[in-house]
Amino acid sequence: MGKVTGFLELKRLSEAYEAPESRVKHWREFVVRLTDAEAGKQGARCMDCGIPFCNSGCPVNNIIPDWNDLVFRQQWREALTVLHSTNNFPEFTGRICPAPCEAACTLTINNDPVGIKSIEHAIIDKGWEEGWVVPQPPSSRTGKKVAVVGSGPAGMAAAQQLARAGHDVTVFEKQDRIGGLLRYGIPDFKLEKRLIDQRIAQMQAEGVTFCPSTYIGSPDDSMAAGLTVMTPAQLDEAFDAVVLSGGCENPRDLPVEGRELDGVMFAMDFLRPQNKVVAGDNVSGQTLAKGKHVVVIGGGDTGSDCVGTSNRHGAVSVTQIELMPKPPEHENVAMTWPYWPAKLRTSSSHDEGVDRDWAITTKSIKGEKGKVTKIIGAKVEWLRDEATGQMRMQEVAGSEFDIKADLVLLAMGFVSPINQMLQSFGVEMDPRGNARANTDDYQTSVPKIFAAGDVRRGQSLVVWAIREGRQCARAVDEFLMGVSELPR
Repeated sequence: MGKVTGFLELKRLSEAYEAPESRVKHWREFVVRLTDAEAGKQGARCMDCGIPFCNSGCPVNNIIPDWNDLVFRQQWREALTVLHSTNNFPEFTGRICPAPCEAACTLTINNDPVGIKSIEHAIIDKGWEEGWVVPQPPSSRTGKKVAVVGSGPAGMAAAQQLARAGHDVTVFEKQDRIGGLLRYGIPDFKLEKRLIDQRIAQMQAEGVTFCPSTYIGSPDDSMAAGLTVMTPAQLDEAFDAVVLSGGCENPRDLPVEGRELDGVMFAMDFLRPQNKVVAGDNVSGQTLAKGKHVVVIGGGDTGSDCVGTSNRHGAVSVTQIELMPKPPEHENVAMTWPYWPAKLRTSSSHDEGVDRDWAITTKSIKGEKGKVTKIIGAKVEWLRDEATGQMRMQEVAGSEFDIKADLVLLAMGFVSPINQMLQSFGVEMDPRGNARANTDDYQTSVPKIFAAGDVRRGQSLVVWAIREGRQCARAVDEFLMGVSELPR
């Protein structure tokens, strides 16, 4: 415990943001991390509460009180060691994690929680700047070969852990660059891709081989066009174990009249090309929001990313609508703590300009000459079915309205992994279309095939993917060697 009375004397200090009118003119990160002294004061607010609920609230079980205390004492290198002991990529989570650890902080009961995420951000960025983050190659090799299919956070975490255990690891990725969701699903203003590149360099020095532009599945699959193709049979022959970590990429569609109109598209088809452009690629036919009235359907993180991207393109207006009712501005802490509460959340992209509305259903999409011109919506109310106890949606009579729209972005979440890949491996799937595997051994129904991350659990957070990748790596190591010293 850094300072016995710190939580009584010191206020929470949040990271500073570049002004919205300035940051919408570029694609760089705009969050200013805490200084060493500021982070130390935040660490001093950690109150040694006896039972660190922050630790259990964090999916990777970060040892938060320990590195809070070390940062308070300005022992930064030791803090980095503790942070890395549970999290392979804190530079990712320190930027894009919603911080369930802070919701679980004991201070949340009657005060502002410790700024855990901002301290994590400060630790890892200082670690990179000081040259403390270095490759950790194994002292010996096992001679075992592991294939990792998918290079998102789950695949990267599994690959790094397995390489450090001494296995020869090859990561296959169908995109032209490594990183999965981190690379092409999250805008650069939230996560600059240099952060991925420096981890790739570290992992290569640890012995990981990366194979981008490689599709794993049947050569007849439509997604295999123009890519190097390897079949599951070839992987089975060449590797001792295979980890499926391909994510959850099938987006939820909107089956309404007018869905086929030009200007109606999935969010990822809008976001991915922009990330490629920022990376220096020439992208033909990119859809831009410049000069358009944009409607984003879906209120989650992906919808928020569409808002920020549209504003940087120069949209005339941006409207975001959500089917669910508006959450309360403040949670009932006595009812929710230490769990993640349902409450109104406003992202940095929302602060840059957007009209938001809740409890809205999209009835149809209208257009002229094949191009979208407006959406027809209506207010809904959610009522509890007395017979089943379930909440059911009911349209409010006479509430129909329209919103002008030149571009409609569907950001309603993801329903399942790419089924073709799972089917080509012959793994059993659960009712949601995810690879069926438990969290004890992460093994699928097919021998030596493992699954981790969103491909197993469904759409989730980057921090959950890292957790699953680490735990799956231990399961694979134990499968190959009979015993494992890797942490879960």
